[in-house]
Amino acid sequence: METPKIFDSEYKFASIVWAYEPVTTKELVKLCQDELEWKRTTTYTVLKRLCERGIFQNENSVVTSLIPKEQIQKGESRQFVQRTFGGSLPGFIAAFLGNDKLTEQEAEELKAMIDQHREG
Repeated sequence: METPKIFDSEYKFASIVWAYEPVTTKELVKLCQDELEWKRTTTYTVLKRLCERGIFQNENSVVTSLIPKEQIQKGESRQFVQRTFGGSLPGFIAAFLGNDKLTEQEAEELKAMIDQHREG
């Protein structure tokens, strides 16, 4: 199953749910009002949309996630690299770094990740 697309404002909303879940709809309205300056109706509209797409569920006015944050991030990252760099991870990293230098620790962490995911 492909990870559903999530838009910027939806992601901000989703981050609140992931941070506080399980969260009541009443509490979620308050959090969205405080953090996003949304009205109650906006919160319910976005919640309904994300529930319909299978990202969250709202049962008995308690909201929980059906898809974890990490899965959404992975899908969004892959779509971005595919769309912007033709799927080239080295092309993305080169553009991301530009003229910046990696610290020794960052280089070691990246090397360990590459070694962990290397085929063969």
